[in-house]
Amino acid sequence: MPAGRRRGCRSSLPPFFHPPSLPRCSPGRAGAGSGRDRTMSTLKVYSTSVTGSREIKSQQSEVTRILDGKNIKYELVDISQDNALREEMRAKAGNPKAIPPQIVNGDQYCGDYELFVEAVEQNTLQEFLKLA
Repeated sequence: MPAGRRRGCRSSLPPFFHPPSLPRCSPGRAGAGSGRDRTMSTLKVYSTSVTGSREIKSQQSEVTRILDGKNIKYELVDISQDNALREEMRAKAGNPKAIPPQIVNGDQYCGDYELFVEAVEQNTLQEFLKLA
């Protein structure tokens, strides 16, 4: 494996150079070869790599930054790659107009960005993510 590359990352570029079109790899993200126990529920963050909304981009970045900072493993699901993923996200959220970011743990819906931020501010993130 090349220096600077983590297992499961799709980029062969050094960690300091990642064009926006390539997925960045993060120690908190569960992916192929991450060693994550597959019997546990998987925390998923539904996001999109294709959006014209600065607000959505900012919200997605804040969610992943906080999860990475707390070393909480998660899977980033890009709904822009497949309409079925968008519909899956909306079904789990129980809202046909839900937009990213949306957070799910296994089959349990956790919430959207506003609820995530509220949980962080109230120091109840573990409960919000259904990890406690």
